[in-house]
Amino acid sequence: MNTVLIVVGLAGFGLTLGSFINALVWRLHEKRDWVTERSECPHCHHQLAPKDLVPVLSYLMLKGKCRYCKHKIDDTPLAELLLPTIWLLSYFFWPMNFEGVGIFLFAFWLLISLFFVILTIYDLRWYLLPNKIVFPLIAIVAVQVLLLPILYHYSLRDVLNAGLGALFISGMFYILFQVSDGTWIGGGDVKLAIALGLIAGDPLRACLLLFFASLIGSLAAIPAIVKYGMRPKIKLPFGPLLIAGTILVQLFGSNIINWYVHLIAV
Repeated sequence: MNTVLIVVGLAGFGLTLGSFINALVWRLHEKRDWVTERSECPHCHHQLAPKDLVPVLSYLMLKGKCRYCKHKIDDTPLAELLLPTIWLLSYFFWPMNFEGVGIFLFAFWLLISLFFVILTIYDLRWYLLPNKIVFPLIAIVAVQVLLLPILYHYSLRDVLNAGLGALFISGMFYILFQVSDGTWIGGGDVKLAIALGLIAGDPLRACLLLFFASLIGSLAAIPAIVKYGMRPKIKLPFGPLLIAGTILVQLFGSNIINWYVHLIAV
């Protein structure tokens, strides 16, 4: 298929789904029906017209305010921009050929990254990873791992390694959760780690995932430390950091590990 068509399709579909994600996370948080309800302003409850729902452009044209009550819109175009960005980066840096198992895994990855963006937006807004999203994500990743030896002759050892990766991260997080009584890490992170460990594929890549997440978190905290010093408590949702680390490992993990092994062997 023509690369231009693929890029346009991923970007367009990603923008559209990203717009839906904004509505979905709000409806989940407010316990509203996310399937049948029409989008509305959360302040004046006016139903939004199609012209109000054009990804990114509507937000820019309305200057971040409701067209009807002029109240500031809580949603931002972050989800609308984040999903197509992840999809396009994944397409250009996918570590496998787009044939056979490579296409199979890429299709699952597009679905998985959709859940990643939902969880990222939710965690950034409310510091929470809802079970209604985390549990289906775990199920989807588990199905992918279990189908690999059935459809593509992956060995059972690959499945075991993925399970060990999940056990390593989630087990470590569970211990931290219990020791700190939930103050160091949340229960949602423990459950999310099961899916992320399975995606990582083995304990080594799981360690690399944690390294990236910690590094990104440290870099994100620097501006606040510079501005306020160490006195105030800097609160960062850990879910988006773990997800960012997972994306880096998925796209670049093998190259990084091979580079490091070659470096220490010299």
